[in-house]
Amino acid sequence: MARLTVLGSCGAYPEPGRACSGFLLDHHGFRVVLDLGYGTFARLLEHVPDGGVDAAVITHAHPDHCSDLSALGRIRAYNDGGKVPLYCPPGVLDVLRAVEPNPDPAEVYEFHELSTTTSVGPFTLRTWRLPHHVPNWGVRLSLPDLTVAYTGDSGPDPALAELGADADLFIVESTLQGPSPRTQPRYVMTATEAAGWAARAGAKRLLLTHFWPGSDRRVSAREADGVFDGEVLLAEEGLTLEL
Repeated sequence: MARLTVLGSCGAYPEPGRACSGFLLDHHGFRVVLDLGYGTFARLLEHVPDGGVDAAVITHAHPDHCSDLSALGRIRAYNDGGKVPLYCPPGVLDVLRAVEPNPDPAEVYEFHELSTTTSVGPFTLRTWRLPHHVPNWGVRLSLPDLTVAYTGDSGPDPALAELGADADLFIVESTLQGPSPRTQPRYVMTATEAAGWAARAGAKRLLLTHFWPGSDRRVSAREADGVFDGEVLLAEEGLTLEL
């Protein structure tokens, strides 16, 4: 049995009582965090009291996706918890060193560049480069009978259909609402676009996330429901899905 818990669901900065992007994926006790933005670490401790995760996968170096790696590194360093395998673009380490150079992130994290197919515990990890303001990798974690895909932040791109192909759960950023902006290039998506790519991918369930602070999330759900025939879910802090 695997389960996914939402640690945070906001883009840019957290609303009161919420946190930015972050998820905890647990398969028979092997625990992976997918992004760890502002406010997520305290919520992670509700599920993993000692910060004892087995790996961290970070899609890109924006702080609303990686800032709380600093807190995770501190609890591991202060409690001699051992190094955490960290799969991320190189820019994430620059952010961590800027926040807190001592202990050096290399002392608490075992760095793996997020650009190739590899094994993360029982999961096979594959990545797709997706359009964003900084290098961003969509990630796909698979078991023999389960696939979870996650976009990080992304504008519309054909690679999304490959990333989410037949996924049991496709976690898709849906920062915007309403009609698609006409400006180019595009670095985030609307809820309608997120649902459209999930439908094109043939995903079974869609989890919308990365909502702009203050937006009415029910609007995003209605827009996605009009495009995606499967189950549409809204990321809410504390939501746990059995997979």
